[in-house]
Amino acid sequence: MIRPIILSKKENSPEIILDKENNIFKISGRSIVENAHQFYDPIIDWFKEYFKNPNEATELSINLDYINSSSSLFLMKIVLLFEENDNENNNLKVIWAYDMQDELLKERGAEIKKTTKINFELTEYDSGEYEEFDFNF
Repeated sequence: MIRPIILSKKENSPEIILDKENNIFKISGRSIVENAHQFYDPIIDWFKEYFKNPNEATELSINLDYINSSSSLFLMKIVLLFEENDNENNNLKVIWAYDMQDELLKERGAEIKKTTKINFELTEYDSGEYEEFDFNF
């Protein structure tokens, strides 16, 4: 059994949950890591191993509030890895969630969607939906 990768969100790096047993595949937060190669290579290697014996369905959720160009390149590599492994036996899907106020992340998701043939869903949400309350009386 492939071991899960669970990384907590940091100031410049996203939360990563890759858990085959519980069927959770998630990248969320902020990705402006200084050495994207060093950060994302183990994730790409994990997916390569995972696709040797994938679950019946795999849904990768990507929800980033900021991404730099080098991180964007590695996310594209992950999506291309999904595309390489997309066949009639694998039910693969990538969900790219973005704040409706963030045109840049919407455009990046749309660019990736145009370049791939896999099931790639763009989903917007409103982060301003909830007001913050000041409890200082």
